Amino acid sequence: MTTPVQQVAPGEAAPVLTQSEVHHDTQQQQPQKSAAAAALSPISSTYNRFMNWRKSLSLGNPGTAEAMGREAKTTLLSNFIFDGARADLTKGISLNPAFQVTHSFALGSQQSPPNYSFGAVYADAKSFLQGAVDHTGTLTGRANQSFANLGTGKVQAQLSEVPGQSMIQLEHDYQGLDYSLNGKAMNPSMIDGTGIYIGSYLQSLTPNIALGLETLLQRPQPGVSESLTSYLVRLNGSNRDWLATAQINPSGMLEATYHHKLSDKVDAAATLQVINRPQGKEANASLGAKYDFRMASFRGQLDSTGKVSALLEQRFTPAFAFLVAGEIDHLKNASKFGVGIMLESTTMTPEEMNAAMQSVPQPPV
Repeated sequence: MTTPVQQVAPGEAAPVLTQSEVHHDTQQQQPQKSAAAAALSPISSTYNRFMNWRKSLSLGNPGTAEAMGREAKTTLLSNFIFDGARADLTKGISLNPAFQVTHSFALGSQQSPPNYSFGAVYADAKSFLQGAVDHTGTLTGRANQSFANLGTGKVQAQLSEVPGQSMIQLEHDYQGLDYSLNGKAMNPSMIDGTGIYIGSYLQSLTPNIALGLETLLQRPQPGVSESLTSYLVRLNGSNRDWLATAQINPSGMLEATYHHKLSDKVDAAATLQVINRPQGKEANASLGAKYDFRMASFRGQLDSTGKVSALLEQRFTPAFAFLVAGEIDHLKNASKFGVGIMLESTTMTPEEMNAAMQSVPQPPV
């Protein structure tokens, strides 16, 4: 039995337990702790065996659902093609932490009006900050912060005078041993719960196969909601020389990509998109390749709509590049052409750059 608690009258000193009484209470508590540990021991042992089994499979992290197909998309021209004239002037202030500013000019485009923007980037091992403002006053920004074992928090925002173009997106990304979790909230309202919410989960089943799902919930106004779940598949070769991804949802939409690294300098990629419209399904396929030379890179692409496009990036020096882009639409008998330059400069001396490059951190992008 534990030592009974003595009542202390007002004004009296509290009794002091002797060493034998303290030792007696400790002996009474130890069997209780041992009993609790014995009850949880099977659960803890099973969990440890399960984790050791998972590690022995060497599954690896499958990446995020958002990054699925990124290799194919960076090989094709869809995100790089432009027309008219453009210039990007970048000045590096430091490498560790990384800090640079950029002036971007674009004019003569058939699809967009002339534009000027000023941007800045700051990055270190745990933080990534990027912001830009254009000549219309539209402000965009992005901030990523790594929280060690808790994942990476991300915020994107845009402020514009045009109604309906201002937005904010909150995101958290967590990558485990063999899985990844991601949650997004676009224009969320704490008052009525409106906004767009996206959650995704991707799990490696074998070193070459990963499966997952992504759920989209839209709440444009209180009491009105719509949800859609897509299924994710990711396949890769044993040598990591090819990668295939697919995203399918019950409404009939399909997005598939394939990327193959033919050599250290040659990449090939293909994409397929199927959209279910009221008048029927619509499909679009693209096929392209990317060639890397010593001081240049060339991208070529053709798609099922009759478009043939190409982009050449020629670097005359490490700090100066000249770009030529062109696209021909055979079905519409239309074409567009673009030229551009990229000029980079720095305030650091060559000795400072060499010293900083040896310890450049990887930012949480």
